[in-house]
Amino acid sequence: MNAKHEGSSPGVRYQPDERPPASLTIGLGLQLAILNLAAVILIPTVVMRAAGVSEASTAWAVYATVAVCGMSTMLQALRIGRIGAGHVLIMGASGAFISISITALAEGGPALLAILVVISAFVPLVLSWRLSLFQRILTPAVSGTVLMLIPVTVLPAVGDLLTNVPAGSPVQGAPLSALVTVLLISGLTLKAPAAWRLWAPVVGVGAGAAIGAWFGLYDVSRVAGAAWIGLPQGRWPGFDLDFGPAFWALLPAFLMVAVIAAVRTMSSAVAVQRVSWRGNRAVDFRAVQGAVTVDGVGTLLSGLAGTVPNTTYSVSVPLIELTGVAARGVGIVAGAAFMVLVFVPKALAVVLAIPDPVFAGYLIVLLALLFLIGIKIVAQDGLNPRNGLIIGLSLLIGISFHYGLIFPELISEFAGGLLRNGMNAGGFSAILLTLFVEVTESRRSRFTAAQFDRSVLPEIREFLGTFATRNGWDTAMADRLDAVGEETVLTLLRDEEGGAAHGRQRLLLVAYRKESGAVLEFVVGPGRENLQDRIALLNDRTDEAAIEREVSLRLLRHLASSVRHQQYHDTDIVTVRVHPPATDHGARA
Repeated sequence: MNAKHEGSSPGVRYQPDERPPASLTIGLGLQLAILNLAAVILIPTVVMRAAGVSEASTAWAVYATVAVCGMSTMLQALRIGRIGAGHVLIMGASGAFISISITALAEGGPALLAILVVISAFVPLVLSWRLSLFQRILTPAVSGTVLMLIPVTVLPAVGDLLTNVPAGSPVQGAPLSALVTVLLISGLTLKAPAAWRLWAPVVGVGAGAAIGAWFGLYDVSRVAGAAWIGLPQGRWPGFDLDFGPAFWALLPAFLMVAVIAAVRTMSSAVAVQRVSWRGNRAVDFRAVQGAVTVDGVGTLLSGLAGTVPNTTYSVSVPLIELTGVAARGVGIVAGAAFMVLVFVPKALAVVLAIPDPVFAGYLIVLLALLFLIGIKIVAQDGLNPRNGLIIGLSLLIGISFHYGLIFPELISEFAGGLLRNGMNAGGFSAILLTLFVEVTESRRSRFTAAQFDRSVLPEIREFLGTFATRNGWDTAMADRLDAVGEETVLTLLRDEEGGAAHGRQRLLLVAYRKESGAVLEFVVGPGRENLQDRIALLNDRTDEAAIEREVSLRLLRHLASSVRHQQYHDTDIVTVRVHPPATDHGARA
């Protein structure tokens, strides 16, 4: 991800580390919770009722889902150690697990579903712990493709919401309420002053609900019959520890879907960073790790509570673009609101009574913005023929499988219908195609040093010289590789303020040819600052002392074609692309 490609949102009013007025934080947090509440409740309800379980089990699943979503949403915003992204990310029931959750309930009831969900939770937990090992496979192309497929997989549900109205209601009620919602949200977002733009979703949904009520679509009796205060109903289902044939038949499907859900969370964590900061920033993969960790923690809590798996929703990303408020306090308020709403049936009923066509109109706007964010993410590494083919094939496979255009009978039977979900099919396709490209890449040369300090420079020079000779490059290219290697090492070793080494242990340098140039990957222990961000800020430095300290950084910017710095909790990976001097068209970072 080149620094120049790292998106920032010019309309950001409050960044994650800033505190807006309390009234604004509470208002937007409640707005985010209310607008996501129906989606959070809908999935466990659909799953439980489709599987034919009791109303008591359905009620328990709904309350448990809302409670877990509240806890995990707050964890995402708080970022406690390695847990949480530190951004506004709403957690909710995972739509990717709908089909296999129904199958698990039909085969063994809620107890079988609970144990399968608990085990699948370890997939995101393991991925988050060593995410750097998967960075070549779970690329921006993969993440962006999965993100673009989310609207594709949700569209049928939008169609169902548009037509889900009481029997005998006026025909024009559903389309009018949805249309008013879409027009008001879009119109206020495009033309209204900033203060009004903050409340565009609430105004649109409120007006749509009012139109729906005029045509008798709003379920007033549901609100009137609900209690103000109440405890969660139902009972905990326990675990099925028999580990019979149904368990082993469904376990692979649950694990595969857990991988795709983790990729979706990574996509959301990357996307929310793109819209949450005013200045250009490299993606903080430590925040991505934290988001995936919460994905695992939320799924584990869901399994322990006996409900469907938890995952990250991307709804907050377009909402931040709409409002310009990315402060993490909004996520904390939204999570707390979920927790409170568990004990307020009347509030749940107010949201659930809103006509489905109104939610459909709101989702149409958000899905349009979500698809655009997916396009921005896949463009981070450039839409070259290779990435373009991976993205294009994956999108076509995902869409075709989801809508039954290719071998529908075969696909419906494979892995319990796993690939009938377009996000699953397209995501797996993108991962497999990326893995194929990595396996068939040119041979990689490796250099390792047990201690990373200035004493390794002679060995690195020798290694890069041998690498240049093996690839048939001339002296000019060999000298450039030597200079890039030296300046990268010196920059990594030098502290920005005092010039002291960070005391990193061990260095792995991987070099390989890519097209006409070379790629150097420096893998070291975690550092303090992101080189990609520092390069982007070089032109802003005016004091002579700072300029003198950053000589190596400035040389690196001049010599390298691109610099990408991925910071993880346990590892830093600096990827430097170097073009031969004859084909160099100017350094960029």
